[in-house]
Parts: sequence; structure tokens; C-alpha cells
Amino acid sequence: MNNQTNDIFIQAHHGSVAAIILILNENLATLDVRIRAIFSDGVLQVLCEAPQVQQLEKSYLVEEVKQILETISPRNIQKVKINSRIVQEQQLLWLEDITRDPESQLLWSQQITLTKPNIFQQIANNFQRNKPKATKKTLSKNIYSRKTQNPNKFDVIGIFFMSMLMLTLGIQINRWFNFSGIDKITASENQVNQNLEDIEAKSKEAFNEAVRLAEKAVANGKTAESQEEWMAIAKTWEQAAELMTSVSPSYSRYDVAVNRAELYHRNSDTTRKKAEEVMNNY
Repeated sequence: MNNQTNDIFIQAHHGSVAAIILILNENLATLDVRIRAIFSDGVLQVLCEAPQVQQLEKSYLVEEVKQILETISPRNIQKVKINSRIVQEQQLLWLEDITRDPESQLLWSQQITLTKPNIFQQIANNFQRNKPKATKKTLSKNIYSRKTQNPNKFDVIGIFFMSMLMLTLGIQINRWFNFSGIDKITASENQVNQNLEDIEAKSKEAFNEAVRLAEKAVANGKTAESQEEWMAIAKTWEQAAELMTSVSPSYSRYDVAVNRAELYHRNSDTTRKKAEEVMNNY
């Protein structure tokens, strides 16, 4: 599991939006905040959704998202716009919706610029990420503390030579990572791609099976008469809803799955009421 997490982190660092979404959702799960994201016109658009306003407190959420993204340090992504809204039934084309009418669609939005870590922070992050108990907070800590109060001449000279030594060491380590570690990085990227493909395949299978069950429920509803038949149809609707709920946020038709899951739940409730009506008529 730790290797898989590292693989996803590497893929996110290389700019995979799907991997970034997975990491953000994992880190914000305890807040019951769901993340959507899309890279558009040079800006990573991030949408934070939650059932209640209290869960979307601006200053805290912006700082959390910023810290996570700066730890990932995704390539070619520097500008980020963080948007928030209460979870809505309609999820299709969310970026177009909030762009067209932000005042009615959003609680708030905040654009930020990610600070890229220097070479020493990158080395520290690489070592920290390989530790089993590392967290996003320890990953983002600076590995140096600087003297800022009244340095004398010898302190300045010492700091200069130490800086040069560490810079040289950092360059050599960075070269080692770039050359001797290239096979490992390539293997990790391939593993992440395989994991994402597996998630995509499972989500597609669940989506198609849910559609098949929904069609079956509709067909059976045209001929159902007894309470048992209506209850069986309600159960079919519920199974279809559960399959749609299992679809991953990284799946291309995830927004459709969310809408269908809600619709299938309502159809199940309606069908159960129909079964109760049939029973009461006897």
C-alpha cells in the first residue's frame, strides 16, 4: 500500500490531474470534503464540495489545499484557483457553471500561486516520502534552519562554505536521482498508469452494469402487479444505485454516475411506495 501511495504521488508530481484528485480526496476525507479538479488555460481549477457550509471554512481549506499541492509540487502547474460550494445534484460541466455565474454557484473562490521547493526541499521530500510514517506535514518541512540574529564575520564565512558544500552535495544527489534512478521512476510511473487503468476499468464495468440493471428495472416495472414484484424492482434500483456510487472520481463519466445514483435511489423509494400501495389495496 505504501508503494502504491508513493507511485500515485510520483504521478501527481508529474502533473496527472487524476492522481492529484486522489491525493486531495484522501487527505480531506476526514473533513467530508470532496474534490474535483481540471486543468484549464494554465490554471488548475479545484472544486471543494461538502454538505454543510461549516465544512468549507475558507482560510483553513485554502491553506490545506495549498500545503498538499506544494508538497506534491506538480510539474507545469503553478496557478491554482480554489472554489467551494455546497454539494449539488447537477454535477455535469461544473467548471462552465461556476465560470458563467460564480455568485450564485459558489460560496467563495481563491486564486493562489504555488511556491516551488528548492533543491534541498526536494531532496528532503524524497527522503521523507520513503518513510512509512511520513505525513504531508513532515513532507513539507524545511530541512534547514538559518541563523538570523547578529551573525559575525566567521559565522558568515562558515555559512557560505557550508552552503557551497551542501549545494555541491545537492547537485550530485540530484544527478544521481536523475540518472541512476531513472529506471525506478519509469517503473513507478508505469505502475501508477496501470493502477489508474485498473480503476478506470472497474468504474466502467460498474457503470455499465448499473445501466443494465436500470434498464431491467424499467422493463419489469411495465408488467409488475404484485407486492413481491414491485419489491424486487426496488431492490434492482438500489443495486444499480450502489454500483453508480462505487464509480471512482477519476472516471471520465463520474459526474453522470453521481446524478444516476441519486436518480436510482429515488426510483427505488418510489417503487417501494408502490409495493406498499399494492399491499394496502388487498
